[in-house]
Amino acid sequence: MGKQSGQNKPTMAEQADRHTLYQESVQFPEAEVDFMSKTFQKLRGRKALSMKEDFCGTAYLATEWCKSDPERTAIGVDFDGPTLDWGRKHNLETAGEDVAKRITLIEDDVRIKTDKVDVTCAFNFSYCLFEKRDELINYFKLARESLNDDGLLVLDLFGGTECADTLEEETELEDQNATYIWEHVSFNPINNHMECAIHFEFDDGSRMDEAFTYCWRLWAIPEILELLEEAGYSKSHVYWEEYVESDDEDDDELEGTGEYYETTEVENQESWMIYIVAEK
Repeated sequence: MGKQSGQNKPTMAEQADRHTLYQESVQFPEAEVDFMSKTFQKLRGRKALSMKEDFCGTAYLATEWCKSDPERTAIGVDFDGPTLDWGRKHNLETAGEDVAKRITLIEDDVRIKTDKVDVTCAFNFSYCLFEKRDELINYFKLARESLNDDGLLVLDLFGGTECADTLEEETELEDQNATYIWEHVSFNPINNHMECAIHFEFDDGSRMDEAFTYCWRLWAIPEILELLEEAGYSKSHVYWEEYVESDDEDDDELEGTGEYYETTEVENQESWMIYIVAEK
């Protein structure tokens, strides 16, 4: 990223904050809190009060969890110190002392032992960086140890027929005067190793290339379910997003509603995102 030709002032890309852009374009913490709350209540018959956010990044979700109920507490674990520091300043502090004091941030590997919680979550496909089955089973086992006796592990996962393709998807961010670009850089069908990147393009023509990059394995749903069973979880549930036809007459693609329902059989789609909920 650089200055536009003939300009002395910084470009929009140079002035932008990549963590703010990420939170605006990728994360939907209110919806995730709502899903975890409703699912826990349905499966366990009580309100979930404590949550651990693995790979928490800026702790945006942990903050929203504690904002949603004055009784709630959260633990956030991430190995990236500067990102945690950003989250403390821009999320915890702005949420106020009452919220911030109920959040514990730990700079470490997510496979450490922590206090037990009602819900442990690993979102934005972050656990997929464990590309070997032994690594992922070990993570699942340690996550299980962090749960209360009736606790739940909640994961998200993406897939679909287009995941093996190199592609770019663009989404307008009107509040940021920018476009969010999700890129499938490469995919190896032999081991399902996948490389992805997030870029941002701004209204002045400047770009923030590779604001975030990812190398992980595209795990399949049955693989995850089998590994969870091997790791000792008593039961797992798959929640599929409801899709409807687009309101745009020129667009024959289905659109996700943001609502999820439990199911055991669906038709494959070009792209999908699900939740997997494992009972301790």
